[in-house]
Parts: sequence; C-alpha cells; structure tokens
Amino acid sequence: MLVKDVMAVKIIKVSPDNSVRQAAKIMLDNHVSGVPVVDDEGHLLGVLSEGDLIRRTELVSGAIASLEEMALPSEARANAYVRRTSWRVGDAMTPDPLTIDEEASLARVAKLMHERSIKRIPVVRGRELVGIVSRADLLQAILVARQDETGGGDEGIQRSIVTRFGENTGLEGLDLSVTVTDGIVHIWGNVETTECRRAARVLAEGVHGVRGIVEHFTAPDS
Repeated sequence: MLVKDVMAVKIIKVSPDNSVRQAAKIMLDNHVSGVPVVDDEGHLLGVLSEGDLIRRTELVSGAIASLEEMALPSEARANAYVRRTSWRVGDAMTPDPLTIDEEASLARVAKLMHERSIKRIPVVRGRELVGIVSRADLLQAILVARQDETGGGDEGIQRSIVTRFGENTGLEGLDLSVTVTDGIVHIWGNVETTECRRAARVLAEGVHGVRGIVEHFTAPDS
C-alpha cells in the first residue's frame, strides 16, 4: 500500500498569520496534537505541534527558559526567544518539516516515524500540501491488510514458508525443513532459542491456507 491509499485528505491547517492562541484552540477542538501551517497558495511552510507549544512563555517563565538557553549561541537564543514569545504561528512553528510523497510506501512512512519519533507526516505534491499520514492511518492499514494468497495447495504453502525463512527473519542459515499435510505445517530443525522458534511459528502462521503448526524442534533453549 502507498501513502495515498491511507492518508487523510481533509486537513486541519492554520495560517502563519493566525495567533498561537487560535491555533491551540483549533488543535483542542479537533483533538489533534499538531497542525500544518500553509500559505494562501496551499504551500506547506511548517508544522505547529504540542512540542512547539509546551515551551511557550505562557507555560514556562522567561527566567527558567533563559537559564536553559544560556549556553546557546546568540542567534539560537534569539530564535528561541521569538518562538516562545511571539503571538504569530509563523514565528512559533517548526519550519521546513519532514514531508513525504503520496507515492511513497507505508514501509517508508513507518521507518521515518520510528526514526524521528513523530506521530504524523505531511504529504506533499511538489510544494502543495495534499494530505496527512499518521500513526493511526498505519494501524488502519494493518486492519485491512490481507494475507498473501498462496496457490498450489500444500506444496504452495511449503514453498512459501521455505522461501520466507531467508527473508531477514533471524532464521537464515538454520537447518530447517518443512512438510505440509492438509494445511497442517510440520517444522523440523535444530533451533536453539525460544525467539527463533517463535519466529518460525509466526512466519508459518502468516501464510495463506495454513490451518495449524506442529513443531519438531530438537535442541533445548541455550
């Protein structure tokens, strides 16, 4: 699935000339933790998130903020002062946010969210904001995902399982063998750890047509 298949196209957004107070109310009213900031042409300028707001002067005294920023260069301290005190969204937002193309894969989205510890990514077409993809959208994709179709009955199931053993599962190089009878999968091999045994079972369970798993692992846990 691609980003365009799951992204939200009804976007809650704000203008850089909105006040921070207005933006905070919009976020609360719509139960979102961040909003994209766009200009009159629909071009994405930045994102205003809860993270940008929790250091506001309304919440943190200027004295405390100043102490924390004393080690920063003068330009960085000036920028921090503007972001925490200005009434304009355009000053308080995070500019040039991470974005993604609508044709990108969901695997790419999940990787970026994990690496950057973020909850949502604006979707752009050129410079134009066309959607938002969030962690909730990825969860929805899991719900509608279908198991891979496997043809060929028991033989097809067996081939599919053996092929997947080598696909970055932690089972690569293990001496595993598989037979399938009426959809019941039998797995033999010298598997030393509980984690690898679990991976072998989960891998087999994910193949379409499997009705049950029988393990014949001979080695004890190390």
